Amino acid sequence: MKLPAIPLTDDHIHIDPVHGRGLDAARDFMKAGGTHLFLVSKPSWSHGVTPRKGSDYRKVFDETLVVADGIRDTGLVVFPVLGVHPAEITRLADEIGLERAASIMKEGLTVAAGYVSEGLAVALKSGRPHYEVSEDVQNASDEVLFHALSLAGRLSCAVQVHAETGPCTDIIDMARKVGADPSRVVKHYGSPDTPLHPSLIATHEEIADMACRGRRFTLESDYMDENSRPGAVTGPKSVPRFTKKLIETGRITVEQAYIIHAETPETVYGVEIELS
Repeated sequence: MKLPAIPLTDDHIHIDPVHGRGLDAARDFMKAGGTHLFLVSKPSWSHGVTPRKGSDYRKVFDETLVVADGIRDTGLVVFPVLGVHPAEITRLADEIGLERAASIMKEGLTVAAGYVSEGLAVALKSGRPHYEVSEDVQNASDEVLFHALSLAGRLSCAVQVHAETGPCTDIIDMARKVGADPSRVVKHYGSPDTPLHPSLIATHEEIADMACRGRRFTLESDYMDENSRPGAVTGPKSVPRFTKKLIETGRITVEQAYIIHAETPETVYGVEIELS
């Protein structure tokens, strides 16, 4: 069955030429039919950075943009997403204290917002630990997330949220308080029960049901591109491969796939997604 040409977009992927397969992984995505990807910055430690001030994150962001340029040279369309990984708070707090750790992370997010303002990135990344932490760390993490949402509100941009499994309903009120559009707050590794915008792993069992119900969502691989964890979370081919399988087996229509991969991310991120 020959499928009509439509965009196939990965909403959250990492490409790491130092610790992973780098551009070879991006080429695998393209060979499988992928056309557009949202390249998400990795944690500071992946870039050999130990931040002591917000501007230290510039190395993380600049190196992510260099990777984005390399991916573009393969023929793919790349949308950078820059921010501070929420797990950084526990690492930093152990070294410099919780209050200073949260402050540096906020400063880093403000730096990332500058890249969005300059048109070098399309969205911010933030969140809170997806693992159990103390109440103090949880509260500090929510303050960092609140700052990210505030920046997104001012910039009218999307923000990808890395957080605990589940609906994360409270983030709706957090977003509204600072003028951020909840429909542009993306729950990375999302689930159907979230009132935020869900970005589902490409292998999620409810993709077809949600598409048929008309629920808007995007798809991601969350490919980490680390040689120490090959194929985690899913491989770079997963989004185009599983989308095609859903179409070929009649579980979703081509029109529904187009909504998932083009119309919806265009609305959430304010970008254009079309085939060249």
